[in-house]
Amino acid sequence: MKRIFYAFLCILLVLGVLVGCGDSQQIKTKKRPDVESEQLQFQQPTENAPIAIFTTEYGEFRAVLYPDLAPMAVENFIALANEGYFNGLPFHRVIGDFIIQSGDGTGSGTGGTTCWDGFPFPVEISSQLHHYSGALCMAHLGQDTTANFSQFYIVQTPANSISEEDANTLISQGMDEAVAKTYQAAGGAPYLDLKNTIFGQIYQGMEVVDQIALASNANSEGKPTTPVTITSVLISSYGQPDPTPLPTTQPASSASSSASDTQP
Repeated sequence: MKRIFYAFLCILLVLGVLVGCGDSQQIKTKKRPDVESEQLQFQQPTENAPIAIFTTEYGEFRAVLYPDLAPMAVENFIALANEGYFNGLPFHRVIGDFIIQSGDGTGSGTGGTTCWDGFPFPVEISSQLHHYSGALCMAHLGQDTTANFSQFYIVQTPANSISEEDANTLISQGMDEAVAKTYQAAGGAPYLDLKNTIFGQIYQGMEVVDQIALASNANSEGKPTTPVTITSVLISSYGQPDPTPLPTTQPASSASSSASDTQP
């Protein structure tokens, strides 16, 4: 009887070790704090506001879009998403605690397109939008800081990236106090403000964005060694039923330029 008991105990211990090993392989991210702010990007999306639903192998995240503040960026993004352009694209540039970037049909980071036959559109700047963590932004193509195509990035900075001292410095440099305090609460990249187009904000699923940054195992240049792709990007309206996913339909050639990697 004792031998049976000990054999059973050994089986339980082995199973426990196996389960423990499986858990250790899971990607673990820190839970982001809730941000209380009067800033637009941390307000609940209004009913029927346009939203983008990103699906990846690590889960789903959602962004509210701002057509009133970045009309061309939102129009282009929605049109390409509705064509299935983003489906199957990789995050070709990932810099942990900074950004994850996608939107290039070539997957190389050197191309992109627009819904206007590939012609670029200008940067759209709004004083109401900032590079808080979770901001959805357009990336410039190469060294041309005036041209936007289809590449976009999501600010993935940790919540503690802006200290109280940093916030006070920003205020002393002329930043609105409410903006600086929101940067302190949410984290972000304030040095990119007034340079790039911000056209949306992640309102659900930032933990998935964090997982993508960890899972990509990007090298020092931001090139992922473990591919992470976008399964689909669906456009919907906040508060409405989700639409049916579209198939992956990449155009034969979506490169608009052979310029160097697109940078935020």
